[in-house]
Amino acid sequence: MALVSAKEMLNKARDGHYAVGAININNLEWTKAILETAQAENSPIMLGVSEGAVKYMGGFHVVTDMVKAVVKDLGITVPVALHLDHGSFEGCKKAIAAGFTSVMFDGSHSPLEENLAQTREIVALAHANGVSVEAEVGTIGGEEDGVVGTGELADPQECKLLSETGIDFLAAGIGNIHGKYPENWAGLSFDRLEEVKEAANGLPLVLHGGSGIPEDQIKKAINLGVAKINVNTELQLAFAAATRKYIEEGKDLEGKGFDPRKLLNPGFKAMQETVKEKIAMFGSANKA
Repeated sequence: MALVSAKEMLNKARDGHYAVGAININNLEWTKAILETAQAENSPIMLGVSEGAVKYMGGFHVVTDMVKAVVKDLGITVPVALHLDHGSFEGCKKAIAAGFTSVMFDGSHSPLEENLAQTREIVALAHANGVSVEAEVGTIGGEEDGVVGTGELADPQECKLLSETGIDFLAAGIGNIHGKYPENWAGLSFDRLEEVKEAANGLPLVLHGGSGIPEDQIKKAINLGVAKINVNTELQLAFAAATRKYIEEGKDLEGKGFDPRKLLNPGFKAMQETVKEKIAMFGSANKA
């Protein structure tokens, strides 16, 4: 199945009160683990790619061609969107030109008027190419590609203005953070989420920093209009833990245990289990 825009899948998720996982990829193992699991669970899926990961993997065209080839050769039939995560103004343009089917323009660190103007420009370019657009208002906490946020609560009026730029889904800070959640984390602000939902004119909402949020808060957020949940850190931790265990047990020294196909396999399987858990938690199984 060809890669698709995320607009339809997220509108369906919003209306059906479930969420689609937007799971970041970093290489071939990540891509295969996510796509094979989504196919097995009959779930729509978004593959998130940060600009840092694009650089690591060799460039926008490398990522697009790899994902398209994996989808084709593995016979993936569930809807798959290739999504630029926290894209810059120029990064979004490059992603669209390279064949990404969805982009997030993150102008949240710019003055509001500049964010609105640049978002409108990205929307016009993206929609002319059948690409969906996410935008953000209110900084998401934690660190993403060197950008650090403190977990602000988005201004509902700014959410309203951003939703009127023609975007397809909206990310708004509601106390969520990227990376590991600290022990003193206050939790999601559902009062602010309700205000954002009302201000966003019915757009599907996005929850960044989905790794580590308790399941009850995830499900409440979904019921309040969140249709896309980003996951990255949990796959990285699962992969690292399984790989560490393999090496600490000396299995890389047994026979040809050093072969990367064997060395990386425990981490690959651990990521698949994590993706399966997220699909179940988000309620997207059998929604393809």
